[in-house]
Amino acid sequence: MPASADTRSVLDRILEARRAEVDHRKRVLPEAALKYGVAAASSLRDFSAALTRDACNIIAELKPASPSRGVLREPFDPVSLAQSLESSGAAALSVLTESEFFRGTLKNLRDARKSVHLPVLRKDFIFDPWQVWETRANDADSFLLIVAILEDSLLRDLIALGRELRMEPLVEVHTAQELERALHAGARIIGVNNRDLRTLTVRPQTSFDLISQVPDDCIAVSESGLRTSEDLANLRRAGFDAFLIGESLMFSPDPGATLAGLLGRGAPLA
Repeated sequence: MPASADTRSVLDRILEARRAEVDHRKRVLPEAALKYGVAAASSLRDFSAALTRDACNIIAELKPASPSRGVLREPFDPVSLAQSLESSGAAALSVLTESEFFRGTLKNLRDARKSVHLPVLRKDFIFDPWQVWETRANDADSFLLIVAILEDSLLRDLIALGRELRMEPLVEVHTAQELERALHAGARIIGVNNRDLRTLTVRPQTSFDLISQVPDDCIAVSESGLRTSEDLANLRRAGFDAFLIGESLMFSPDPGATLAGLLGRGAPLA
């Protein structure tokens, strides 16, 4: 192996880039200024309620690119995508806002949310209270917390700040140990990610392995690798309340029609 080879995981590289960007943005936009933005933000939409309807609740994800698959959709129009997915039955939206690896922006989030009536999750790598204030100032209704990148005390603090701002976060886990940590921190919405963020491999069985350990009073969300109505039906029977689906929708020539088919006709995602 060459001496200069980069042996870090994709997650390590994303976090290094994200920390540098957040440090820069904090210097440009102090937290005090963000708090003024929060005061002027739009009224919140109930993300938790959207995930607990008596239905197949899909969080449809708007994602221009990914580290594992490259560019997913070009051109990328968050407004038309959001409107199509809402009319096709999405329960909520998730919008990627990380710029370097996923080509996301906060503008995509704002534009998508303005165009629909659904609650919107900010999907990003959040590790600083400043980012939670930024999230609310940009009109998101919830945000992602990834247990694998957070120490226990910081995880608790970020959950608490989210609730102070009336945003209940989606707390993402991949292993039984991470699930235990999330519950100890007080998480109420648990996302089981079937994708290992360090290797990017996808294993849908992860959701079935962990669901029995999610308390009944928590909202359970299965994420990644879900392709058919049968997949969703099996996971609903296992105890999941909602499902986050992104790349397969973004690869589809018509994401709205694909989502409608997934919800109503059992068609596999393209």
